[in-house]
Amino acid sequence: MPITTAIEAPWPRSEPSTLTPGVEQTQLRDAIRGLLNRWSGIEQVRAAAETVVGYSPDLWRRLVEDMSITALAVPEDRGGLGYGMVEFGIILEECGRNLVCEPVYTSAVVGMSALLSATADDISDLLGNVLEGTTIATATSLTPETDDVHASEAGNAWTLTGMATHVLGGAGADVVIVSANTTSGRRLFATTAGDHLVPSEREVIDRTRRQADLTLRQAPALALTTAADHDEICTQLRDVATLALACENTGIVDALLEMTVQYVQTRHQFGRPIGSFQAVKHRLADVLIELERARSACRYAAAVYDEDPAAARLAIAVAGSVCTDAAIHAAAETVQLHGGVGFTWEHPAHSYFRRAMGNEALQGDSRVHRARIASLLGI
Repeated sequence: MPITTAIEAPWPRSEPSTLTPGVEQTQLRDAIRGLLNRWSGIEQVRAAAETVVGYSPDLWRRLVEDMSITALAVPEDRGGLGYGMVEFGIILEECGRNLVCEPVYTSAVVGMSALLSATADDISDLLGNVLEGTTIATATSLTPETDDVHASEAGNAWTLTGMATHVLGGAGADVVIVSANTTSGRRLFATTAGDHLVPSEREVIDRTRRQADLTLRQAPALALTTAADHDEICTQLRDVATLALACENTGIVDALLEMTVQYVQTRHQFGRPIGSFQAVKHRLADVLIELERARSACRYAAAVYDEDPAAARLAIAVAGSVCTDAAIHAAAETVQLHGGVGFTWEHPAHSYFRRAMGNEALQGDSRVHRARIASLLGI
């Protein structure tokens, strides 16, 4: 249903004369970290990831109701709180720290961004349901390589036929946004779950972020864009997805560094903590430097994006490269510096390693982002 009443922020809103933006953002970080520390420990994440839907509906409800996570970065005139990616980046960093498997990235970021970008006039009910968190949306990779889908029009009704592969949360989503071929070119469509949409779960390295191949059989669909604006909107959606993963990867590095520093202070060898050895200090110092670079890159990109999304593409590509490398390196160092225990199934290190590797595959590794940097600079 459409949103008809204003949503209140779940933390104190600042007044220009009494509270600086930095203080407000700190309050937001404290609020989301406190909630996730209570309800999203590593064992809870692993248990939720193995359920039918692949996440905890209870935690998702808390994120929606207590943190307004689906409304945070939605403009006020569309029923949201009117914040931007700077604030949403804080949420995503904390979700990365806790390996949140709830559909924050898929529905609240990518799915919501796709609906907000739609040029169709009749999506208010769909947008309202996703905004309220009662409907879970996801989007495919929106490329011809992954979306081998064709759209047919009969009167004012569209149907989709074909297959979309590697769809995040595709088996449990209520709404899937797909790129499909039409007689006038590619367009974006939204289709709902049902007998016409058959999911097939894929084997993935990161069980906390499920993927599925979707077979569409004359699936009723709603056209979101025209062929003329399809490519630009898809580029914008990939920018948002890359920035969101950069923020999440920054949170992953933060959690891994904290975990490893604590361990090397308690693990003794030759009668002293292994953290006192200079070689270990140097390796952790390198991870710290990469963490600070990642924070700077993703937060700068988020600030530029809030001012002008088109002007942020270079900054987003830089953040994608820096944050991806930082997460992979931090995960490898964490496993190595934990010694034998770091390789065990019970330890959380391997779950973070899997998420870092999975994120690398979603929007491309650092080489893909550096190639985009070169292209944007005309090199």
